[in-house]
Amino acid sequence: MHYVHHEHADSSIKNCSQCGRQLHDSYPHELCPTCMEQNLFNEVKDFIRENDVQEQDVAEHFNIPLRKVRGWIREGRIQYKGDSINSISGIHCRYCGKPISFGVACPECHSLQNLQVVAIQKKKDEEADAAMRFLAK
Repeated sequence: MHYVHHEHADSSIKNCSQCGRQLHDSYPHELCPTCMEQNLFNEVKDFIRENDVQEQDVAEHFNIPLRKVRGWIREGRIQYKGDSINSISGIHCRYCGKPISFGVACPECHSLQNLQVVAIQKKKDEEADAAMRFLAK
């Protein structure tokens, strides 16, 4: 069996100037979409730290959809300083409905959810132990 090694430079490939990920030559930017998104997020975070703003202000300042800013809030990636419950509209605990400043659950419900997950896992572990049998030959 013969192996033929072809060396050729693919001129249709370039690299992200930040992370080095390969990009197609026709891609119009120097940064890949992931790096662009992370850089935008970092700028938003700095803007929020330096200014007393609401999510609408952030969306307008960066010319991004309001749903993107609210998504970052729900994911717990950003949180407004100060009295954030009054400055963020429409963000409520998915379990009890209480206004929250970030994420999807208030601290109380989040704690309860963690306890339920632990209890379920403990029950599964106990059931698995009960189902184990050793057979003597």
